[in-house]
Amino acid sequence: MRIALTLDRDASGAETNDYVRSLCDAGFARGEIELIGPGFGAEGPFDGVVLGGGCDVDPARYGEALREGAKVEVDPERDVLDFGLFDAARRAGTPVLAICRGLQVVNVALGGTLVQDLPSQRPSPLVHDTPGNDKVRREHAVAVVPGTRLAGLVAPTPPTELPVNSRHHQAVARPAVGLVLAATSADGLVEAAEAAPGRGSA
Repeated sequence: MRIALTLDRDASGAETNDYVRSLCDAGFARGEIELIGPGFGAEGPFDGVVLGGGCDVDPARYGEALREGAKVEVDPERDVLDFGLFDAARRAGTPVLAICRGLQVVNVALGGTLVQDLPSQRPSPLVHDTPGNDKVRREHAVAVVPGTRLAGLVAPTPPTELPVNSRHHQAVARPAVGLVLAATSADGLVEAAEAAPGRGSA
């Protein structure tokens, strides 16, 4: 079993890394998880791909110029890594779990667009970027859409709301064709999406 996990260049690769720890808690052996950062080749095949969080997706990838004042931080090599790995996974039918930035990569790769800067483009009373490094604090709830695969995993008795942490200043703007919305926050922000039935493994 080989699981590819993509991270930013400054992310820790130790067992204390949240992604690594969560994958191990889910039953994967540490030796099955291959961490891949920007500038490094992703030599498959893999049995699964996890597109982790990190820097922003370059707006040019969804046909937009950088908005003035938007706090967008891009890493072209991270984009090359994630988009390339996702494309290879789609062609091979490899399951993909896309978290935070990963969801944005998938949406753009399939033809969707992003909100570049939530505070200026989508102001909301909900907190979507917890200050500091608090990864435990729950900022708001998300409504899980009944009938989705996500609902089957976490919310077998709809309707269900789940409290979540929130650490993103970008989000899905126009969902890509082929993605099904699986969870939203009270202000309408897309918090989770999944491949439509018969449209792949993301």
